[in-house]
This record gives sequence, C-alpha cells and structure tokens, in this order.
Amino acid sequence: MKLGFAASLVHKWLALVVMLPILFWVASGLFFAINPIERVRSEHRLAAAAPVAVDTTTVLAPSALTLPQPPTKLTLQQGLGGPQYVAEFGEGVRPVLIDAMSGRQLSPLNSDAASAAALAALNVTLPVQRVDYVIAASPEYRGLLPAWRVAFVDEEGLAVYVSADTGQVTARRSNLWRLYDALWAFHIMDFRDHENFNNALLIVSAAMALIMSVAGIILLPYRLRLPQRR
Repeated sequence: MKLGFAASLVHKWLALVVMLPILFWVASGLFFAINPIERVRSEHRLAAAAPVAVDTTTVLAPSALTLPQPPTKLTLQQGLGGPQYVAEFGEGVRPVLIDAMSGRQLSPLNSDAASAAALAALNVTLPVQRVDYVIAASPEYRGLLPAWRVAFVDEEGLAVYVSADTGQVTARRSNLWRLYDALWAFHIMDFRDHENFNNALLIVSAAMALIMSVAGIILLPYRLRLPQRR
C-alpha cells in the first residue's frame, strides 16, 4: 500500500501543476489537426504560376552587369516588368535586383512596386489597406529583410511580405495563421520567439506530465482491484 499511497500523492499533486499545460497541448493539437497547413499558409489565395520562358538572346550578358562585387549566385527570372537578374553575394551584402534588358538596378523596391508584386501573387484583386517597411524580424515574419508588408482589406486579414531587395513574395499571413502561431507558442511554451521547443519550461512540464502518467499507471491496479469475496 505504500507504493500505491506514494503514487496517489504524486499523481494528484502533479496533475494540479500540469493540468493547464496538458489542456493547452491537447486543445492546440486538435486545432492543428483540424486546420490544413496549406490553408494556414494561405496557399489557396495564390495565383496559378504558369512557367514563362525568358529569351536569353534579348537580355544583357552577366558580364555586362554593373555589380558591387562578383556574385555568389546570379538568377535570371521573369518579373512584372520583364526579365530580371537577382544577384546574391556573401554574408552581410544585400541582394540586388537588376532589369535584365537595361541593366538598371531596381532594388530596393518602393512601396508601389512591392504592392504590385503582392497583388500579382494573388488569385484575387484586393484593395490595399496599408504598406509598412519592415526592418526587424518578429514572430509574424522572419524572412528576408528589409521587406514590405502589404496588408489588404480582406475578411481573412491577409498580409503579404515582399523582399525589398529581390521583389519576391517571401511570406503570407492571415488571421488563421496568427491564431495558429499563438497556439503554437502555447504548445511549445515559447512565448517570445514562438519557435524554440527545447526551452526549459517545456522540458520541465513534459517531464512532470510523464511522471504523473507513470504514477497513474502504477496506481491503476489499486483503483481497479475487485472486492474480495467473503
């Protein structure tokens, strides 16, 4: 009976401590299971991207481009205004977007160009509510910086992030995504960055939940013991 009594105490008092974390884990996990990640990422709002061939005979050769230093990667892509080069450099040097026809540098993009790029990535036409210049990472966005945050008048609270240096759409955020992210913070118990699931609070809470479960298993035979026959 000593083992059963100890298991009962451990199970009871640890349950009082970890009942809220367990509630958050189960409720948030159910939310994650119900909502497809594709919808959370607003992939249903994306325009169908048809492949566009770039006529390399009409663009400037890479050797004719004026660049601050030799690039580590040079990509030729089809942009809104025609073919473009994206030149990437070493760490600490921002990428450069160049008009492949004229060699004119297009980056950093202004708010109008960023809004046009954001709209072109969507399968619907929405009015722009506001455009913000983002220079620091946040729980909502950790992509390429600096970036433009183009928020639309939309029932889903859609906002599209566009890299100011490459003109590429780097993220889409909606009210569903924000709720998902908030629940994820509770799920992994990282309330600052929302991405560290190796934090001490989660480890301690999970360890206590494990001990509580083991104590419950030990206690189970004592709770299910049948009445002895007289």
